[in-house]
Amino acid sequence: MKETNVRQIEEAVRLILEAIGEDPNREGLLDTPKRVAKMYSEVFSGLEDDPKTYFETIFSEDHEELVLVKDIPFYSMCEHHLVPFFGHAHVAYLPKGGKVTGLSKLARAVEAVAKRPQLQERLTATVADSIVESLEPHGVMVVVEGEHMCMTMRGVKKPGAKTVTMAVRGVFEEDHTKRAEVLSFIKN
Repeated sequence: MKETNVRQIEEAVRLILEAIGEDPNREGLLDTPKRVAKMYSEVFSGLEDDPKTYFETIFSEDHEELVLVKDIPFYSMCEHHLVPFFGHAHVAYLPKGGKVTGLSKLARAVEAVAKRPQLQERLTATVADSIVESLEPHGVMVVVEGEHMCMTMRGVKKPGAKTVTMAVRGVFEEDHTKRAEVLSFIKN
C-alpha cells in the first residue's frame, strides 16, 4: 500500500495559504498544514482499499430474499474541487445460492469507496459492481443520496440540494416491480 506523503501535503498547504495572501506563520495557522495533512491521510485512506475484500467472508444461509441496509452515512471528497460531499447510501441485494455476507460489510464497502477523491456516480457503481463480482447475487441495487459542498458553498450556492444516483444490476434491472419494492423500503 502506498503511504501518504504527509510532508508533501504540509508543504502544499503552506503554499496555498501563502497564495491566498495568508501568513502560514500566524499563530492560528502554524499547525494548519499538519492538521490538513493528517485529515487528508484519513479521508483518502480508501485509495488502496479494494471494497471486494469486505465480501471475502461469505456465509451459507438458505435465504434468497431481499437484504437491504439503508441510511448508511458516508463522507467523501469531490475530485473536481476537493471539497466534501456527504449523505446516505442504501444497499440492497438478492442472495443467490445461499451466499450472504455480514451486514456490516456492506457499510464498510461504502466507506472504503467513499474515502478517495470521488464522483458520486462512481461511488454508487463501484459498490454495486463489488457486490456483483463477489457474491454473484440475483440482483443488486445501490442508491446514494448526497449533498455536495461544491454546490452549497460555491458556484450555484444551493444548500440542501441533494443528488441521487442509482446503480441496478441483475434482476433489479429487468424487474421493475422488484426495483419499486426496494425503493419503497428505502423511502420508509
